[in-house]
Amino acid sequence: MPLRPVCLQEHNDPGTARAPLHGARPRPRCKTGAVTLLEPSPPTSTPIAHALDRAAGGAPLTVDDATALLGARGADLDAVLAVAGSLRDAGLAAAGRAGVITYSRKAFVPLTTLCRDRCHYCIFVDTPGQLLKKRKPVFMSPEQVLAVVRQGAAMGCKEALLTLGDRPEERWPEARAWLDEHGFASTLDYVGHIARLITAETGMLAHLNPGVMTADELVALRPTAPSMGMMLETTSRRLHEEPGQVHYGSPDKDPALRLRVIDDAGRARVPFTTGILVGIGETVRDRAESLVALRDLHARHGHVQEIIVQNFRAKPRTAMQDAPDADLIEYVAAVAVARLVMGAHMRIQVPPNLSAPAEFALLVRAGIDDWGGVSPLTADHVNPERPWPHVDDLGAKTADLGYTLRERLTAHPEFVRDAATWLDQAMRAPVAALADPATGLAAAGAVVGHPAAQPDEGPDTFRRRVERAAADPLSLDDAEWARLLAATGDDLDALAATADDVRRYTVGEAITLVVNRNLTSSGFTRGAPTAPGAFTLDDAAAIAVDAAALGATEVCVQGLLPAEVEAEAYLDIARAIKDAVPGIHLHAYRPQDVRDLADRGGLGLDGALAAMRAVGVDTVPGTGVKVLSERVRALVAPGDLEIDGWVEGITAAHRAGFRSTSVLFYGHVETAAERIAHLRALRAIQHETRGFTEFVPIPLPGPAGGVPLVPGRAAIDEHRAMVAVSRLMLSGSIPHIQIPWTRVGRDTGAVLLRSGGDDLGGTLLDGRVKPEAGIEHGLELPVADAAAIAARMFRPFRVRTTTYGDAGARP
Repeated sequence: MPLRPVCLQEHNDPGTARAPLHGARPRPRCKTGAVTLLEPSPPTSTPIAHALDRAAGGAPLTVDDATALLGARGADLDAVLAVAGSLRDAGLAAAGRAGVITYSRKAFVPLTTLCRDRCHYCIFVDTPGQLLKKRKPVFMSPEQVLAVVRQGAAMGCKEALLTLGDRPEERWPEARAWLDEHGFASTLDYVGHIARLITAETGMLAHLNPGVMTADELVALRPTAPSMGMMLETTSRRLHEEPGQVHYGSPDKDPALRLRVIDDAGRARVPFTTGILVGIGETVRDRAESLVALRDLHARHGHVQEIIVQNFRAKPRTAMQDAPDADLIEYVAAVAVARLVMGAHMRIQVPPNLSAPAEFALLVRAGIDDWGGVSPLTADHVNPERPWPHVDDLGAKTADLGYTLRERLTAHPEFVRDAATWLDQAMRAPVAALADPATGLAAAGAVVGHPAAQPDEGPDTFRRRVERAAADPLSLDDAEWARLLAATGDDLDALAATADDVRRYTVGEAITLVVNRNLTSSGFTRGAPTAPGAFTLDDAAAIAVDAAALGATEVCVQGLLPAEVEAEAYLDIARAIKDAVPGIHLHAYRPQDVRDLADRGGLGLDGALAAMRAVGVDTVPGTGVKVLSERVRALVAPGDLEIDGWVEGITAAHRAGFRSTSVLFYGHVETAAERIAHLRALRAIQHETRGFTEFVPIPLPGPAGGVPLVPGRAAIDEHRAMVAVSRLMLSGSIPHIQIPWTRVGRDTGAVLLRSGGDDLGGTLLDGRVKPEAGIEHGLELPVADAAAIAARMFRPFRVRTTTYGDAGARP
């Protein structure tokens, strides 16, 4: 099957081939370097060959063509991917950005989680009763929205994604009452108000995703945002009309209604994002019909700026919780066929957090050229179990696949450059302030406007200070933070509630836990174990095997070796664990332990870290320090590593590629100022290395600990203040605040999860092999018990990995 070269520029005969990706045979490129010429293996299926001929020649595909292509497998699928990738490359070259894959740096704003629909896969929505039990507002207030987007602006975000349920006031009286009380005619009226406020206060650009809109509503909202969106999902009427199907009982998921919205958006000249959802019960032909319908609407108006092809991921506590996730090959085929149906000039987007990084290569082969919105601050509130990749990591992975990652605005470049046609007059200046006029992408070094927070004046200075802390943590000085730490009574309640709001609207509602087992390396012996807690290399291997059999994904090892044991034993323990269970995550060795290995082992710090990596250590504990103050260390823990040594050690570990926890032990001789200085130092390290995964504020027990910062303040209020200030001060830096349930107990732990905490640490399995060899043995938090804590708080529960990925376990 000869395929013509796909090139949208004039070119000469093929020139030198570019280096192949992942061992693929190189394909020749035209001398301009603009396009890869097609040399796929001939498809074996005549309908597929015919459809590929049409796609390569630029002819519009029919539903039958698309259906045939969606069924391609093996060599046929390779041919489909080759044509799709070449079309993508041709389109990017014609757009003047050859080899560029884009993304938008965003803050996700879940304006309300009430909705009148009942989609069977959705975990985003709440009922009014659930909101009450979660202590969550019906709508985010303007102050809550600004607290999130101002932090996003400070982190370089240019897009504020407003996502919400469809027309909640038409189902829930509570929503109607809130809107009436605050002077808004409808939810969409409030959406427009918030979008205008975001741009006016921060310079960020709103992308509106409020569901179904009428033609008049689209026109009314156009001056508030450069772009809007709504997923078509599917044209299947069966899924909407048949009882038990995914969209049954959801009036806004009527395919005809959604197609009308997309058509109306084109008439209103709104740059519009839409797409399909793969794996929700639709047939292959449904997918084909959906893609062709979107192509035809775009052909009519030219307004569809991107097609999202999203893979279904099952969510717990939904009607589809037991449904299988979308099949990878079916998904990749859908992405490629979306490219073939939509053509070279359409942007095809896949959400990077819904696929494993190892799957990115297939998706790029399938013709994607956009990763969508990625947030350095907020969770994906629609898919809370799927963390965003860090932008630097996404850029590195994209580069590995032969492409360059570039930031765009919420409106795609073609629409930005033709602002007179596509942007309302009110949006042109805000967009121009952030856009590169030559490319239409985000301008390099563009700074989002970030007005200073309101001065701390007026009758309610404490509340104003709390609001400033939520919106811009760096705007408070150390004395102001210290006053927040000393809060009592109503002020403390306001502090904790605000911190919990920041937690809710950044990292999300989920409460997380890792299934792990501790092993204290101080108990290691080369001889026969005699003392309680002593263990050998054989024991370490057996402990790892037993932990894995009990469901653990992590073994945590820390503690100085006895002086009589050579330093090489640190590496031997790690090697024994990894040899026994290669797939277990080994979280091992504090900075003090690493320093011991470096000094006594003669390796030096960098050499010790390299040796740890070589034997399988994955991450390191950031423990072994109480407060980053030499005064405190001398009084409380003189045997700990010197403060400069700890900072040097943890920074070196991060630079060597190890991520770590971070801690503060409080409630002894430290002052409020020393606690704040500690948090500020952690934030500075994080700014430099990006290595901390979480922060754990740990109360030091008696006899040295248990000292209140505020005389007479109850212990639980000491903990609430510490957790709340940690959440506020570290927001935008260290994302997760872990509650040390072993120190405060489960009941107090639940209170602290309402004060800004989001994580319960580890299960701390005792196991069946030498349970006494682990620190804090005798204390366990089974997954089912942690899930019950979350359920009583009406918050989702997620079993995580050490680095906060999804471990996939369900209680």
